[in-house]
Amino acid sequence: MNLSLNDEQRAFQKAARDFLEHEVIPYRVEWDRRESVDLAIVPKLGELGFFGLTIPEQYGGIGGDYITYSLGMEELGRADSSVRGIVSVSMGLVGKVILSHGTEEQKQQWLPGIATGRLIGCFGLTEPDTGSDAASLSTRAVKSGSDYLISGQKMFITNGMWADVCLVFARTGGPGPKGVSAFLVPTDSPGFERREIKGKLGLRGQTTAELFLTDVRVPERARLGDEGEGFSIAMHSLDKGRMSVGAGCVGIIQGCLEAVIDYSKERKQFGRSLASFQMIQDMIADMAVEADAARLLVWRAADLIEREQPFGVEASKAKYYASEAAVRAANNAIQIFGGYGYVDEYPVQKYMRDARVMTLYEGTSQIQKLLIGRDVTGVSAFL
Repeated sequence: MNLSLNDEQRAFQKAARDFLEHEVIPYRVEWDRRESVDLAIVPKLGELGFFGLTIPEQYGGIGGDYITYSLGMEELGRADSSVRGIVSVSMGLVGKVILSHGTEEQKQQWLPGIATGRLIGCFGLTEPDTGSDAASLSTRAVKSGSDYLISGQKMFITNGMWADVCLVFARTGGPGPKGVSAFLVPTDSPGFERREIKGKLGLRGQTTAELFLTDVRVPERARLGDEGEGFSIAMHSLDKGRMSVGAGCVGIIQGCLEAVIDYSKERKQFGRSLASFQMIQDMIADMAVEADAARLLVWRAADLIEREQPFGVEASKAKYYASEAAVRAANNAIQIFGGYGYVDEYPVQKYMRDARVMTLYEGTSQIQKLLIGRDVTGVSAFL
């Protein structure tokens, strides 16, 4: 694995940071308070190429490798994790699944819009009673002639209120993972309704929704893959999604680190800067080491994806470590800022609120430990 960045990767990283410094960071407090980003940012992100990373140019993307993708997600996480979530769900969990599992017709229908930010996708897996145990989902897709009628309910769906297409996972067969299939469902379909979830602790700028499907009719050509392949498609997409979440968490750690370095040098207590106190440096050193460690775990997973090698366990390790480290970094950052860290004039309290959910979605920390433990011992702790 080559740990140095090439010129193209560095150029994208710089362009991404410069863009976000002007177009996102000045507005993140306002977006957080009103619980919605300005959707005008979406096409701007598309113009810079965020939605088209690793998507071939023939489908509207900009290509690029997975290290570049990780750099993009890191910069988004440093700027505003709400914006990162919009990109990584639409392009990462939906666009990349269409690219890897879709028919040519499906790719032509959806990818050019998703890869440029003109269309937004959402990932309809989680249900009110089904989180970590995704194989037990209850949404059903029943054959009706050459169509399917989909009925059910989805919960905590990122981009749900804004999405043009929803990748819906529904049961077409018996119980268990082999009975699940995947469908690309336009959100303007009759019988498709959504309700926004407000009052979230973090990621307040991105829309999160509860979805209700009542006999939503889709043609057979809307099915992604064969019947019964939905669960494996979901798990494969979540493996890549975990790398993306890990990269975003690296951005949170890096943002916390930069904030406390600046603040601790400027803030004076007992006649000297905070940065000169040993216990402050202790916390800053922890953050610096964890930023590097988390970044390297993410890059290892990205490198394996790029070389088309198995990467699932490495993605779990990256997501687990980076998400837990982001919570620790944000907690230390608030401690260093003291009372100022508790108000949204400074970014560290938002980093804390945004970091907390990273240990939950796309597989909780406990699920990641079970996946890692199964790989290490060869024994499954899953029922």
